[in-house]
Amino acid sequence: MKVTEIEIHPISLPYQEWQEYILSHYYGVNRRVVYIVHTDDGRIGLGEGHGRDSREVIDGYIGTNPFDWMGDETSLALGTAMYDLMGQAAGVPAYKLIGQKHRSWVPVGSWTASGHPDRMATTVERHAELGHTWMKFHLSPFENVIDQTEAIQKVAPPGFRIHYDFTMHGTDDHLPELLHKLEQYEVAGCFEDPLPGRDIEGYIDLRKRTRLPVVLHHSEMQFTHDVLMGAADAYMLGHNKIGDAIRTGGLFAAGNMPFMLQNTGGTITRAMTTHMMAAMPSAHFHFIDCAEIVSDDVTVERLPPVNGFVRVPEKPGLGVTIDREALARLEELELPEPPPWIVKTRWENGAVMFNRMCGMESLFMVLPVRKRRLPPMSYDAPLSTEYWDDDGSEAFAGMMRRLEDEEVVFE
Repeated sequence: MKVTEIEIHPISLPYQEWQEYILSHYYGVNRRVVYIVHTDDGRIGLGEGHGRDSREVIDGYIGTNPFDWMGDETSLALGTAMYDLMGQAAGVPAYKLIGQKHRSWVPVGSWTASGHPDRMATTVERHAELGHTWMKFHLSPFENVIDQTEAIQKVAPPGFRIHYDFTMHGTDDHLPELLHKLEQYEVAGCFEDPLPGRDIEGYIDLRKRTRLPVVLHHSEMQFTHDVLMGAADAYMLGHNKIGDAIRTGGLFAAGNMPFMLQNTGGTITRAMTTHMMAAMPSAHFHFIDCAEIVSDDVTVERLPPVNGFVRVPEKPGLGVTIDREALARLEELELPEPPPWIVKTRWENGAVMFNRMCGMESLFMVLPVRKRRLPPMSYDAPLSTEYWDDDGSEAFAGMMRRLEDEEVVFE
């Protein structure tokens, strides 16, 4: 069996209606690249990624046997397609090519971006209806996380939990105090990256100060010394190549340390992530793939969660098939990028701050002080934020002109 051709399909995907306003402002249009890999015996394997691999990487798979890529450390997207092909050729589900099966149902979490408390509450209601019991989001100092949590607490069904991502802490908050406030809420679930990855002593101390799990994602020690020192209650591998994840998963298994994968994409990504989590002994923390944030996809199957768990496919390979009609539709779909807009933040004492934003600056909403010369900010400040879209008014145009000159307007 040899790889003879690799189709490359860049696609755009519409967000779910209740996610569209926040996510389009943060990230612009949701785009992915779908790979369809053909072999000389007529099989096709599926993979997907956020960006397109280089021509050199893609050509490196042509003419090879998919089994040459066992434990692939070159491309997560094309490695996924290789496991799909290997499983089909062997007549077994992909997890059997990774290791022993440790679970038939794998925990999965949902995801969103930080927004107004009312929008966060609506998103939780919708995600719960889809079968999720966890929701992750990056905290933003443009919103008050206590207000968000209280709004979520009012609508969340029993057992639903929030995964707070602090993105390595970019505010002037005293973290132990803030975590203590949050952990009083029943809906609070875990805290990801509350400190910079290099602060191992800080992580060890923080674990003693909070009763909820502390999750370490951005490990500057590549999950070695920090794991042995007990820096976190659970660990996250984000977009690791398949071979890298298998190797690191072995370390977590040796220490009986819970971990999760975060490989964002659609149903193809969900399928591969589910297979990997099924075959890794201690991978029993909820994984994140963001397949739930879009209203369409390119596969016939969808793999929806049931009470927060996804059933591991048992068909050969990934267990999902391409929907050519949907692929063609999404490849032709033209979604406009949102024009630049203004973030208007108002404190209860009357102070107002204006910032210019566009969809390609999502990290600014999460770590604004690191990106611009702003005053120190907090996740628990008495403030509220609205998005000021271009309404054609002279007031909007005038503020845009001021922001071009001053970068930030603070009154």
